[in-house]
Amino acid sequence: MSPFSLTEDQIAIRDMAQDFAAETLAPHAARWDEEKHFPIEEMRAAAALGMGGIYIGDDVGGSGLTRLDAALIFEALSTGCPTVAAYISIHNMCAWMIDRYGSQEQRQQFLPKLCTMEHLASYCLTEPGAGSDAAALKTKAVLDGDHYVLDGQKQFISGAGVSDIYVVMARTSEAGPGGISTIVVEKDTPGLSFGANEKKMGWNAQPTRAVIFENCRVPVANRLGPEGIGFKIAMAGLDGGRLNIGACSLGGAQGALDRSLAYAKERKAFGSAIADFQALQFKLADMATELEAARSLLWRAAAALDAKTPDATKLCAMAKRVATDTGFEVANHALQIHGGYGYLADYGIEKIVRDLRVHQILEGTNEVMRMIVARGLVGRAKGN
Repeated sequence: MSPFSLTEDQIAIRDMAQDFAAETLAPHAARWDEEKHFPIEEMRAAAALGMGGIYIGDDVGGSGLTRLDAALIFEALSTGCPTVAAYISIHNMCAWMIDRYGSQEQRQQFLPKLCTMEHLASYCLTEPGAGSDAAALKTKAVLDGDHYVLDGQKQFISGAGVSDIYVVMARTSEAGPGGISTIVVEKDTPGLSFGANEKKMGWNAQPTRAVIFENCRVPVANRLGPEGIGFKIAMAGLDGGRLNIGACSLGGAQGALDRSLAYAKERKAFGSAIADFQALQFKLADMATELEAARSLLWRAAAALDAKTPDATKLCAMAKRVATDTGFEVANHALQIHGGYGYLADYGIEKIVRDLRVHQILEGTNEVMRMIVARGLVGRAKGN
């Protein structure tokens, strides 16, 4: 692609995801939210179109696409339902970690069923006492012959209790990031259990539970890479995850903007359509402009991650912060434009606001994104 346009293939990929969102996700999104229904069959239908292993190698059933392609897909899917799109994003992040750091045996063992979403995956890093300070995690994996024995608890895990594969960061040696390893724990492993499904502000169409390990024996063969690189694996996964969740924010917000434009043309006040009022026109113009600016930064960060440039992590942090803040603000403005109707579930705006709010917290809070950017700036200023 040029810096300012998409290729024909990328447009086709985006349109395919957009059509799927409009036909398969959007008509049911409100009901799934209300009923707290996890739409597994619909996600498997997305996987049949190549969205279960977007940037996974094609030798194990993946689509072999780029990070920019993924950003286009997740933005498009989120116009139908940000919650479902965000879970598919997390699933893809887990699959990529296995694809990138797993052995050929591990890739062949786990990835074919992940790419079809016959098996679902969950990312297990956060703990009750280790959120932003992820390197302080306490879940232990003690070597016992050809197994690790895991003890500890993970918190706020999307898909927990339903997923078949749990990509777990656990402590195998000393304190700090150098003592963390990544281990794949399979569903039904003795000693693996789950907390109650959390009651949440949004993201109701995917389950969120604690993942609990009590004398949970996992084969050493399920460790990704050597011991001690688990924190590196977790952070590498999050670079792409941050792009994806930013794209989900843009898609949800774009959907809210599109609904606001339609509403403004129909709603009348003081004898005119409210779209004729300059104050509202300026608000809509600002919403569209902010979304386009955030989208441009996100695409640049995706291209940097594809190219493995030295500033890719910094750009991913910038893009995540800007896209998720912008997405929430645009959705919130859309609710205001709808007035009292925006507060009603029937119009779908309040769901978008609720769903997008958590994007400013997960995959690293936006305060942590600022820390990552600041470290890069300060380090460069010091000549490091």
